[in-house]
Amino acid sequence: MKLTTQQTNFMETFGYLYFPGLLKDCLDDIIEAFDQVWEGHGGGHNGKPHDGKSRSCLVPFAGQSAYLSSLLDDPRVDGIMSSLLGEDYIYLGSDGNYYVGDSGWHSDGWPHPIVYYKMAFYLDPLTRETGALRVIPGSHHDDDCYSKDLQAAIRKSEERWGFKGNELPAAVIETEPGDVVVFSEGIKHSSFGGGARRRMFCFSFTPRHTDEEIPLMRKGIANFARFWTDSVYGPEMVRTASPERMVHLEQALANQDHLPELTQEHRGSHEEPSRG
Repeated sequence: MKLTTQQTNFMETFGYLYFPGLLKDCLDDIIEAFDQVWEGHGGGHNGKPHDGKSRSCLVPFAGQSAYLSSLLDDPRVDGIMSSLLGEDYIYLGSDGNYYVGDSGWHSDGWPHPIVYYKMAFYLDPLTRETGALRVIPGSHHDDDCYSKDLQAAIRKSEERWGFKGNELPAAVIETEPGDVVVFSEGIKHSSFGGGARRRMFCFSFTPRHTDEEIPLMRKGIANFARFWTDSVYGPEMVRTASPERMVHLEQALANQDHLPELTQEHRGSHEEPSRG
């Protein structure tokens, strides 16, 4: 699978792409593996069952499962990311989540000197009223005055514009299990009206870094310490990796030597790992 020129242009301009039914044929296996990973970690956050009161997050996630790790090799996943980032793109980890309630407007990184894309897998039907992803198209351009204004004011939308967060103009991407959404981590996104157990996991991708950009990668990897992990990848992601998959893992593996020490420091100064 390769993206069309129109699709890559759409991503560049608007910052997201929606693929309805892309992995519907794998859905049962994906859900089974998702549930097994959570069961292996106590069913929720920090080894405790998910209580439905706050988000439960597990990092790294897909790499805890041989099957979920294999999705990285799927021609549809690989084709999308090769089209966007080049055939030697870097896979930079995964998180698994039980979301609760609203997720206010935010970017996953601002600004990002290097592009990052998130590939999101939603495992429950989601509508405008029940927690579907919302994005503000074009807001990922961090050098744009419109995007900068959003960044400065979007969490004060009633004060600034007279509208609540769920009333702001946005694209609402209603999804069914098996759909896939890919979006720039810089885009402003949110969800409103969701229940207490919304299942979602995602992959993060970035271009292969040049030698001059390696410090940026190491800085990004350092952020994993807040999740109390010594590696950006779970053990199954590396153990089951083919030479083709290793192309997408090798640069991060070679630049995460500082992570164990940072994680140890984080464990000493925080009662529990981050929720996201």
